[in-house]
Amino acid sequence: MKVARLTALLLCAASIGTAAAQNYPQRPVRLVVPYAPGGSADIAARLVSEAWARSLGGTIVVENRAGAGGNIGVDAVAKAVADGYTIGLQTVSLAINPGLFPRMPYDTLKDLAPIGMVASSQHVLVVNNNVSATNLQELIAAAKAAPGKLTYGSAGNGSTFHMSAELFKSVANVAIVHVPYRGGGPALVDTIAGQVDMSFPVISAAQQHVQGGKLKALAVTGPRRSAQLPNVPTAAEAGLPGYAFETWFMVFAPAGTPRPVIDKLNAALNTALASPATRERMVREGFEPTPTTPEAARQRLEKEMPVWARLIKQRGITAE
Repeated sequence: MKVARLTALLLCAASIGTAAAQNYPQRPVRLVVPYAPGGSADIAARLVSEAWARSLGGTIVVENRAGAGGNIGVDAVAKAVADGYTIGLQTVSLAINPGLFPRMPYDTLKDLAPIGMVASSQHVLVVNNNVSATNLQELIAAAKAAPGKLTYGSAGNGSTFHMSAELFKSVANVAIVHVPYRGGGPALVDTIAGQVDMSFPVISAAQQHVQGGKLKALAVTGPRRSAQLPNVPTAAEAGLPGYAFETWFMVFAPAGTPRPVIDKLNAALNTALASPATRERMVREGFEPTPTTPEAARQRLEKEMPVWARLIKQRGITAE
């Protein structure tokens, strides 16, 4: 009798979830971005939200809730009602932060249900015109010849600028001093001015300065060349195999969100990302659409979290 009752309850729950998905959405969906307006996560969310909402048959409203390296906004999603009406978009920091912050307000794998990947975005290693190096090998040689002399600016401790640079230092086995800023913009301004020697910004932020001759781009950080800077080699092409870094963007719901709702959100998202108009807009802004299944998104988290935790521990990186 107990087995029969349990089976009946499970079937009932499944049918409720299916019915909920069929009627979903009946009101606007809130898409929480855990950063201030104007950043890469906010831009990615706004680029995809209109086409996503249209494919979903509803309305998606982007809401910015910044703070604590993105943890405040993600925590708001984790603690929201699991009905599909509050979802979030976060960068690779979703995998980085558990190793960076000693006390997390949520458990990434237990409290969140990945919906899918949205896009990836490369960074680029740029140096100012006072730096004599004209290619990556010359820069590495200069760093090894004078450990601790060269400096790089980042958007702050634990930022993607910071992590891409620390990964570079680890793979290249060089000592370059970190200078954290309150945002990527000030770091890039001081790189151009010569206050710091280099930076690792997203390509979209550096493109105009590289093309205008204010910065020298030595390598892009992804596994392939960028359409925005097609003449700039990858790090592997420039002589540093084993180094690759991309900022990715993932959308997720609170754990316990009915699977049929997750599937409906995922299907609508992937349809939006496949739209030529959406893809063109995203590529123009430096984003490469990367549609996936919810399972593939979760697997990426599970794979990358321990990798970043090890690097953070090895390099002695802290959130402050």
